[in-house]
Amino acid sequence: MAQKIISISTRGQGLYEFTGEAASFARANGAGEGLLTVFVRHTSCSLLIQENADPDVRIDLDAFFRRLVPPSSDPSMRWIVHTTEGPDDMPAHIKAALTQVSIGIPVIGGRLALGTWQGIYLFEHRDRPHRREIVLHLSG
Repeated sequence: MAQKIISISTRGQGLYEFTGEAASFARANGAGEGLLTVFVRHTSCSLLIQENADPDVRIDLDAFFRRLVPPSSDPSMRWIVHTTEGPDDMPAHIKAALTQVSIGIPVIGGRLALGTWQGIYLFEHRDRPHRREIVLHLSG
């Protein structure tokens, strides 16, 4: 079993693709058949497998989640209690709870078994830049 921690620097809310890094890790560790587990070590961001061909998909997903869970300064979010870290913090936790912090991807013939247009993304839910850590774990 191989493990690696990678870091992704974000510039605010949005999707940050790291498919290449995950695929390289699987190849470098000689996985023929196995499972790559991807885990993010934070509570205000999440992981997605999503289309990587058309950037409009990322824009629309980000816009949808901003509308679904607006900042705590929005009048519709008056019920939020946790506000000490800013108006984007509790909404970021909610968005992370609605998505996922761990993804399992089969490895077949040494390659990630992703579809043609699928990419692996860190979904940043905070407004300010962050350095996020992602654990890659390969079992086979």
